[in-house]
Amino acid sequence: MQGTLGRSFRLFTIAAGMVALGLSVAACEEQKSANAGAPAAPPPPEVLLKTVEAKDIPISYEYAGRVAGSREVEVRARVSGILMERTYTEGELVKQGDLLFLIDPAPYEAALAQAEAMLQQQQANLAQADREWKRISALFERNAVSARERDSALSTLELAKATVAGARAELRTARINLDYTRVEAPISGVTSQEAVSEGSLVGTGQDSSLLTRISQLDPVYVNFAVPDAESLQLRNMQESGALTLPADGRLRVDLRLSDGSAMADAGYVDFTDSTIDPSTGTIRNRAVVANPNRDLMPGQFVRVQVKGMVLRNAVTVPQVAVLQGAQGMMVYVVNGENVATPRPIRIGRAIGDSWLVQDGLKDGERVIVEGVIKVRPGQTVRPAEPKQDGQKQAQAPTGTR
Repeated sequence: MQGTLGRSFRLFTIAAGMVALGLSVAACEEQKSANAGAPAAPPPPEVLLKTVEAKDIPISYEYAGRVAGSREVEVRARVSGILMERTYTEGELVKQGDLLFLIDPAPYEAALAQAEAMLQQQQANLAQADREWKRISALFERNAVSARERDSALSTLELAKATVAGARAELRTARINLDYTRVEAPISGVTSQEAVSEGSLVGTGQDSSLLTRISQLDPVYVNFAVPDAESLQLRNMQESGALTLPADGRLRVDLRLSDGSAMADAGYVDFTDSTIDPSTGTIRNRAVVANPNRDLMPGQFVRVQVKGMVLRNAVTVPQVAVLQGAQGMMVYVVNGENVATPRPIRIGRAIGDSWLVQDGLKDGERVIVEGVIKVRPGQTVRPAEPKQDGQKQAQAPTGTR
């Protein structure tokens, strides 16, 4: 009886063990299945980095400008009379001293002849007064005439000399007026349309003397205005040593015309006003530009690019790396352990496809320029090697479908 119970207990123990083993195996299988169904941790995002480098960077500024002749002269009549002839072609180039207009010279020729005759008459009077003085002075030395007669003869001589001097001045004036009947070009340049036609009566007043205008077009001036805030910033940067100018102190200018064509290294800035225009808040500037082919005309609008300034030890960052955050502009900076951290920065002007960084980045720091959309603050990233030009071309499609 006891043997039978012992065998039954052993069989029960073995069965229980097998059941427990089966349950344990089943639990392990379930755990493996559960583990197999859970998603794996994502790998660090791949990003492209750029190392910030402080270096000297040439910068330029662009403004709207307007062309003006370097010399613009109003040609006016200096004597009145009938305009007899115009000797130039309107809108053509004239040289200094060329005859432009001829005013009727006849009245001034007559005035000159009269002045010459008057001078001769006064010279004859002077000769007579001189002879009279010599005779009276000799008689006075012999006490043959009174002092009163001597003084009268001397006064007549001196008066005759003054009258001759006045006649000579009148003669010179008459010659000048006759010369003014030939209106010559005071400068070389391009003429405008005539203000009065031939046969008209011209005068010497403000409203009646204008005949034409001449503009000197080689070189020309290009006038442009710089905002006072920008000018102040440039002066402060120059005084602090952050900005340097060319060795000769001349800022060069490039021009872009209305059709998009460019004139490289066209001229230089030669004037900056010392006052601010209160109506616009700008400072007037002027550039001198060579114009041998007359490509630029007075009144023409152009874009002026002022160059020659260099920023010392400037820090820039590609524009694609800059994000707009809640507190302003920011970039992701990656440390030595490849952990990305957002960094607020203060940017300045655009330089090509980069921003000038005024504050927030230092030389040698690494920023994310590609793949930033996949990055979270404090996340580890995997820097990627920058693609070479050859690799980019190989990846580009070679045909169209």
